[in-house]
Amino acid sequence: MGRHEWNSGPRRWRIIALLGVGAVVVALLLTMCSTLPDNGARDDAGTTADGDKVHGTPAKPPADPSPELGWGFTHTQYSADEGTAAARKKADETLSAHKLPQIQHIMGWGAENPEPSPGRYQFDELDSRVDLIRRTGGTPVITLCCAPDWMKGGKAGAENTDWSKKSLETAPSPKHYKDFAKLASTVAKRYPDVRHFIVWNEFKGFFDDSSKRWNYEGYTELYNLVYAELKKVDRENQVGGPYLVMDSYEPRDTTHASSLKGPWGSVDQRVLDAFAYWSKNRAGADFVVVDGASYTRDDELLPDEFKATDKLTAVGEWVRARSGKLPLWWAEYYVEPGDDDDEREGWSEPHRVAVHASGMIAMARGGASTGFYWNPQNRGAKCAGCLWRSTQLADGGSELPMLTLLARFAKEFPPGTRYEKVPVASDDVPNVRVVADADAALVVNTLNRPIQAKVDGKSFDMAGYEVRWLKR
Repeated sequence: MGRHEWNSGPRRWRIIALLGVGAVVVALLLTMCSTLPDNGARDDAGTTADGDKVHGTPAKPPADPSPELGWGFTHTQYSADEGTAAARKKADETLSAHKLPQIQHIMGWGAENPEPSPGRYQFDELDSRVDLIRRTGGTPVITLCCAPDWMKGGKAGAENTDWSKKSLETAPSPKHYKDFAKLASTVAKRYPDVRHFIVWNEFKGFFDDSSKRWNYEGYTELYNLVYAELKKVDRENQVGGPYLVMDSYEPRDTTHASSLKGPWGSVDQRVLDAFAYWSKNRAGADFVVVDGASYTRDDELLPDEFKATDKLTAVGEWVRARSGKLPLWWAEYYVEPGDDDDEREGWSEPHRVAVHASGMIAMARGGASTGFYWNPQNRGAKCAGCLWRSTQLADGGSELPMLTLLARFAKEFPPGTRYEKVPVASDDVPNVRVVADADAALVVNTLNRPIQAKVDGKSFDMAGYEVRWLKR
């Protein structure tokens, strides 16, 4: 099986298709297979019936897992479990030095169809990702998305997986909600050291086109079934949702406007309605999950790329106030709009790091204790915002600036951090972003030019878009 992915940013989901010679080979194989007896054996080739058998050597899980994990990242289509041996070894060393929480989805983003036919499982690629997280000392998190074809009206069988955008954006049909919950249970039994589970991803497939709103009733029904099954496996399993995308419109656009607004725009009222329903009707939750971008649905950064991150603070405060103060997770966050292909190469790396640092500051101010950076890993030498050099390269696996920022933020501001107000010179207030606890302060220059700043009683020069750590 090849790696499959939705290249997911807000509203941008893309599947990598086989082209050229590969497509011809696949077509030829399918033609050959169609002449074989239809005894079911070929459809289940490479699968197993014992999906809940414990895989590998699980790390010893904590007796009392915390619902707050700190700052980490999500594995995407190409990650450090594939590539050249030297680069994979280097990546293992790089990630082992930081031991960050790491997310992997059960289908897509590097994982194959986990249950191609009812009761027949295919976990090779998910096993590989869990092994990577284990050997690098990360805390594993499983996102329970997406659904096998037979759960959403498609054909069963390992050879029949439809990786098209239309199929991948489809949620399980209601008659298969229990089947999906059973699959979640199987995954939890297979990896007993995984104690943190996110139910589904971005309400994918749950938008009701006829009523032009989210089918939050359907999602909540699915969520409650999955929640119950995971708690049956182990009461200590930590489960959260609803993983809604906090989309926003620019201030003058009254389309679906809400009271959750600011200079950065207005959050879509339909999203808030969905959150409110889930919050009221959920069977339980150990943490609450959101997702979103600092920019609007039209990719506008208002008033600018740094001040736009104030949206992340406002959303966090709103969610915390309405979730019973559950620990807040950002499963994804974006501060840099992509182009038509969802590529983000328009900013220099210092600019990118500075705006991301501002975004993390904003999430922390909004009450978030956990956040995951969506690693845009690809197989080339050029990869804007990647955490490490691609392991497909002979010299790959080494740390890149975004990982340095993420790891330092995670180290300095872990869950339970008590943030303190830091004095900033009045003429510097418009130009810097600051967050601090008793031991460290993070200062970001939001200008693309040098400045002299005075923060926390210290005066110092800063280069354009510099990110500076201060000891207190």
